[in-house]
Amino acid sequence: MNPIVIVIAAAGMAAASSVSAADAGPTPKNPVLVDLSSETLIDTASAVSVVGAAIPASVWKLYPPRKWGFFSQVSGGFTPDKVCVVTARVMLAPLTVTNGIIMRPTERAMAFDAKPGATQEECRAIARAKLQEAADAVVASLVRR
Repeated sequence: MNPIVIVIAAAGMAAASSVSAADAGPTPKNPVLVDLSSETLIDTASAVSVVGAAIPASVWKLYPPRKWGFFSQVSGGFTPDKVCVVTARVMLAPLTVTNGIIMRPTERAMAFDAKPGATQEECRAIARAKLQEAADAVVASLVRR
């Protein structure tokens, strides 16, 4: 194999490992994560956990937790025809001096789904999956900037 190709490959692997190492950093001590979800679809602790786990250290470097917070909302439920309808939103917004979120999002993403004939547990699983999808979309839009 050509030595130049080996050096380029090694440099690429080193760069990739440094990027993943930066994202593997710890979550800030007290990030502001607010949830406004319907308790019938997802409880607050689960929603905050999903959103918090989706935010890598690279986002916290660009948007420090002393100035920025995230809020999430999962809404929906069952229609009269027994169709589970779920909408999940995740938003990045600035904080006030007292760490309150200003409801003027800088970035946001929404995911939705519907499933006819779903059970309550299936509907809750859809809600969790759609919240994860929305959180991943917000993170992707923030990191690529």
